[in-house]
Amino acid sequence: MHPALSRLSPYPFERLRRLLEGVEPPAHRSPIPLSIGEPKHAAPAIAVDSLVGSLAGLGVYPSTAGLPAFREAVAAWLGRRFGLAGHVDPERMVLPVGGTREGLFAFAQTVLDPAASALVVMPNPCYQIYEGAALLGGAQPYYLAMRAEQGFAPDLDAVPDGVWARCALLYLCSPDNPSGAVFDAALMHRALALAERHDFVIAADECYSEIYADEAAPPASFLQAALAAGHTEFRRVVAFHSLSKRSSLPGLRSGFVAGDPALIERFRLYRTYHGAAIGEHVQRASIAAWNDERHVVENRALYRAKFDAVLPILAPVLRVERPAGGFYLWPAIDGDDETFARALFAAEHVTVLPGSYLGREVAGGNPGRGRVRISLVAPLADCVEAAHRIRHFIESRR
Repeated sequence: MHPALSRLSPYPFERLRRLLEGVEPPAHRSPIPLSIGEPKHAAPAIAVDSLVGSLAGLGVYPSTAGLPAFREAVAAWLGRRFGLAGHVDPERMVLPVGGTREGLFAFAQTVLDPAASALVVMPNPCYQIYEGAALLGGAQPYYLAMRAEQGFAPDLDAVPDGVWARCALLYLCSPDNPSGAVFDAALMHRALALAERHDFVIAADECYSEIYADEAAPPASFLQAALAAGHTEFRRVVAFHSLSKRSSLPGLRSGFVAGDPALIERFRLYRTYHGAAIGEHVQRASIAAWNDERHVVENRALYRAKFDAVLPILAPVLRVERPAGGFYLWPAIDGDDETFARALFAAEHVTVLPGSYLGREVAGGNPGRGRVRISLVAPLADCVEAAHRIRHFIESRR
């Protein structure tokens, strides 16, 4: 067996399942799960219709590189969304992936040399895939604490030079999961400068980039920052995007990676052997989704309505703020986050995720401890009902 398998931590939702074992929530309360980031909005009809109309593609083996039309649609979307028109070569700079989770994991297996004793630097708390990808790639995770006093952004200058010297891969997620923090251009340029100086690769997880609070200020991409820094071929940078959050299509398992053509070329070779080609029918549906923005604007409006409704209910009893991006609340709670989540489930039949499950112990403790992640993916009425139940639960404990 792969020796690193024994080093993998249980997935947060497996830990949550164990935490709630034996708890009998009140039968008169309908369950409201707010723990997992699984969008529940209706899938856009334009993508569904294209999927159904492309089922003849089931009789064709898909290619690793994907359909030219898929890569062209992605390049065009990147051009419109991030001002990259004419800079993304669909032939050399784009590959389809099976959602960002699959792509982010597999990319590490391409980049990492198991014999190099390298480090993979990642946010803390973070998406656990980064950690698993590092360990199974033969590297060691190095955790960047993301704390409220820093605006939940990583302090790159606090990382010792010796760490950067050993770094092979830096994962960053903006908007951040779980805090919703959006990284500014200065942070992106600092990361790019470090990558140039120490010769490591940046994997930008941008799967929440299309869900944000201010329609006039959409989150930037690391590809934009690379171009602004003069890297016309996005040297040492790749960005991952998905239709799961943007288009409420988590079951389609469709995304893409774009960036440095030298990295894309090697990743394409890896994926040829990995057998991770995306079906033609999935790509056809994805083309329709990437070519349409109306449903994305409507999707953002639905999430904004939830924040508008929920925050006034929770603000009197929780230290909670509207995030700049994403669909999570990341409030600080009084006491232990596991105890809070278990007791809330027992009293109100509402499920939230203990923040410590997303974090790791570093100097100063686990930066997720004392927080919970609340995922506003349920219908608006359920989110409002859940907010009232959470408030009642906190007030009754006081």
